[in-house]
Amino acid sequence: MSNPYAIVAITKHGVEMARELCEKLPGADLYYMSKFARGDEEEKGIRLFEGSVKLILPDLFARYTGIIQFISLGAVVRMIAPILKDKKTDPGVVVVDDRGQFAISVLSGHLGGANELTRVVAELIGAAPVITTASDVQKTIPVDMFGRQFGWVIESFEHATPVSASVVNEEPVVLVQEAGEREWWTYEKPLPEHIRVVGSAAEAVELADWWKAALIVTDRELSEVESAVLLRNTVVYRPKSLVLGIGCNRGTSFEEIEAVVLDTLSELRLSVKSVRNVATIDLKKDEAGLLVLCEKYGWELVTYAPEELNRVELLNPSETVFKYTGAYGVSEPAALLSAGAEEWILEKKKSGNVTISMARVPGGAGVHAEVAQT
Repeated sequence: MSNPYAIVAITKHGVEMARELCEKLPGADLYYMSKFARGDEEEKGIRLFEGSVKLILPDLFARYTGIIQFISLGAVVRMIAPILKDKKTDPGVVVVDDRGQFAISVLSGHLGGANELTRVVAELIGAAPVITTASDVQKTIPVDMFGRQFGWVIESFEHATPVSASVVNEEPVVLVQEAGEREWWTYEKPLPEHIRVVGSAAEAVELADWWKAALIVTDRELSEVESAVLLRNTVVYRPKSLVLGIGCNRGTSFEEIEAVVLDTLSELRLSVKSVRNVATIDLKKDEAGLLVLCEKYGWELVTYAPEELNRVELLNPSETVFKYTGAYGVSEPAALLSAGAEEWILEKKKSGNVTISMARVPGGAGVHAEVAQT
């Protein structure tokens, strides 16, 4: 399956609208009952089916991220009920009535993308979008989707539901942002007064008697004291704010590189989930250990030519590195260039066959740490 969306219809009018929608919606596959075949289905890649649509829904749920059904809402609810798992894995489901008056977000409105898909479908067919998710209706922070457009990931969903309730019920909420993109409030109205934004966990600790729930955007691990106070009803978000500059000897194993990366992050008390990418010299673009590391963690490998690296002023330029690579440093300048930063979190650490540096992508308040040279 290469397309993310499935469009399904079981009535004459539904098929007419579904065919029209499929022409307008990129990345959609169309399914309808064979009795409505027009003869051009094979040419257009349309899938025909016999019998009840209920029989094909389990397969559609497994194969697509979004399902648009031109079927009555009640029928859809009954058919999908037995195959639901949880909101982190179920696809987004949108229902359109037989006259195309309403596009309704039914399932996985946030994580499954049904709310946004509903808006798109409604605009394409001229229907009214129906979205009932409280955070969307109130135009406030959607806890389970916050920062998703930037690649932020939630550390744990354990408190997502009660924190969401605090947000939509207008209880006092503190939002801590120590790292990550700042352009997350997209509504024209001001941020609700019951949500207070602070720049550090320490400030949230001081406000502990005021807030009922917390949203924390940080790339670092909280201290024991912070955790004891802040994690009682909290969702922690990991922004993609860290860049690893890595240099290594040719043929260095993946296992050695990974161990240095994880040990260094642990020493700095920074989250591996906040690593955005690895940066190095272009001589290392085919280094097997680096490629395996990036594949395992889903990181991009960004490389620079020696002349690009030499434009960065280094505190400790190396004649030895220059002799072999043409650059006076690899990990340090690569980290700064890729992050777009002016200073390091970690200038350089040498461990065995690996040299690692670290920089933070500008945008957050930043909490700097140091590791002794080894």
